[in-house]
Amino acid sequence: MSQSAPYFVMLFKAVSYALKAEKILKAQQVPHKLIPVPKEISSDCGICLRYELQHRCSVETSLLNQVMYEEIRILSH
Repeated sequence: MSQSAPYFVMLFKAVSYALKAEKILKAQQVPHKLIPVPKEISSDCGICLRYELQHRCSVETSLLNQVMYEEIRILSH
């Protein structure tokens, strides 16, 4: 994954939601990565789902009505 291009992070209320999202995306072979929540973002859960712009539709469609999340943010390095 590129470190300079903008990317998205999906924030969850609990680790269990993040792990469920990862399981769904792995099964569908959608590129993503679980990462610690960036320090500039506050979240109840310590991990978030990171994905690139080109995979946004696949990630969000795959998780629609499957996993509860708090919010999605766009970040860049």
